[in-house]
This record gives sequence, structure tokens and C-alpha cells, in this order.
Amino acid sequence: MVRPTLPGVSVSTESRPDRSADDGSAVNSDKGSAVPGAGGHPIRVPALSPSRAGDFKQCPLLYRYRAIDRLPETPTQAQVRGTVVHAALENLFDMPAGLRIPESAEFLVDGAWGALCEQTPALHDLVPDDQVDKFLSDAHKLITTYYTLENPTAFTPESCELRVEVDLAGDGDADGVLLRGFVDRIDVAPDGRIRVVDYKTGRSPGESFESRALFQMKFYALAILRLRGIVPARLELLYLADGQSLVYTPDEAELERFAKTLKAIWKAILKAGETGDFQPKKSRMCQWCDHKAHCPEFGGTVLPYPGWPSVPGATGTAESTGN
Repeated sequence: MVRPTLPGVSVSTESRPDRSADDGSAVNSDKGSAVPGAGGHPIRVPALSPSRAGDFKQCPLLYRYRAIDRLPETPTQAQVRGTVVHAALENLFDMPAGLRIPESAEFLVDGAWGALCEQTPALHDLVPDDQVDKFLSDAHKLITTYYTLENPTAFTPESCELRVEVDLAGDGDADGVLLRGFVDRIDVAPDGRIRVVDYKTGRSPGESFESRALFQMKFYALAILRLRGIVPARLELLYLADGQSLVYTPDEAELERFAKTLKAIWKAILKAGETGDFQPKKSRMCQWCDHKAHCPEFGGTVLPYPGWPSVPGATGTAESTGN
């Protein structure tokens, strides 16, 4: 799907994954890898993404409902706005460097919104006609802030919205973990140094929440280390709501320790997956949860466990990506 806007400017959302991220994308569409099973039935291969690892740490029952049951969730305007801005920035870097000016980005925002509505007409209910102008104005403000953080005419990324997948097996143990996710942007300098960039359409976190924010970036840095044998020189989170950036320089020893953390999380997920014993964990984050009706912490009844998805004929998957 391509929507023309300005000469030399086009908007495409056809190949872009729907992602689940804190700041925002509306829905998840990546279903995991399918491999043939007995009798020709597909087997969905479970994998771990930053979002789902975060879900399990926050609340194992939330992980189950999102990754295994795949219960629908109602997107918010902020999440959809995040999807639109991510799409606009991806399309911006498809253009020649000289055309990556603010005016082009603003047209790309409008085009991305139109293309997204064509794909998902129900978004008109979420953002009624009388709210569209404000919705797009707020998205334009995020783009304006982006230009205070970077000059996109001065460089060309190696990749945008790159799908990464790597198995942590082969470390001298049998505890393999398939990592899967989408990296907003990877920049490679002439001397080979790698910068991993992620856009956040929310506000920057306080110091006490920085480690949580960096969890996702360490995840991607580890994947790049395993795939390319290079430790990224710089991990950078760009917060478009307040114009702040969070920059981190990882080292190989730290990333190897992080690999052990991911293996421990995955081991706990597999243990819960055997029995369906995904316990709820109440926190202040519960106020934004769509699944209170099925949570005993709020007087609800847990849904019957559908079973771990990596069996022949299973319809679910324990993997769903995002930022």
C-alpha cells in the first residue's frame, strides 16, 4: 500500500510489523516462525522478545494472556500515534538524504495515518473525525522534537525496522533461547562502529526506571553481538515527547551476563508453560491492564489454560515482538 504525498515522497505500511511497545504501536501481528510438525500440522516456535520478557517480569499472567492466549487489547490513541510516528520516521529514511526535511516528515505523518486507517478502518472509532486534527497535530509535535535531536539529512542508516532473530544455544549448555525482535534503526560508521537507535514517543524515564528502559536495548545489542560478533558502540533511546535521549555504552562481559538473565527468564517461562501456572503480580501497572476481568487480583477468574503453543496444530505462539 503506497500513498503519494509530495513529489519524491511515498508512504508504505505494507511490510511494516505491528509492534507492541511501551510508547506505542497499536497491535501485534508477528506470529513467530512456523515449522512442519507431525501430520503436516504447523508448529509455532516460541521465542522471546523484549516486550514479552518485560511482561513476564512485570506479571506472569499478563505474559500468558498476551503471548499464549493472545487476548485482544484495545489500543489507545497514544499507541496508535506511536505507530504513525514510527512509520513516518522509517519512510523518511527511505528518501534521499536531501529530502529528509521537516516538511517531508510532516507529510509522511499524514500519509502514514491515512494508510493505517485503510488497513484498519476501526481506527476511525478510536480517533473520530472531530479529533483527527489534534491527533495529527500531536504527532507533528513529536516529529518536530525529533529534529531537535538529530539531523536526518546528515547520515543514512544501515537499516530501519530490522527483524533480528538469534538462538542463544551453543554456549556450552542446552538452554537455548530464541530471541526475536525489531530494531528501529541501526547506524554503522565508516570505521565499523554500530549505533542502535530506538524511538520512544513517550517521556524519558526517571533515573529509577532507566534500567528498565535499557533492557530492550541490551536485548538488541546482545542479538547484534551474536549475529555479527561486534559489540555496538552506542545504544540510544530518543524520547520524542520531551526531547531527551538516553545513551548507553555496553561491553561484551555485561552482554554475556545479560544473556544469562534472559536464559533465566526463559527457563521460568517454560516451567510455567508446562503447567499453566502463570501467577498474577499486582503493581501500579495494573491500572492500564485490559485483562482485569480474568485476573484474581481484581476478583476475576483465570481463563482455562490453552496449553503451550509449540505442539502440532497449536494456534497460539509464545512470541510477539515489539519495542
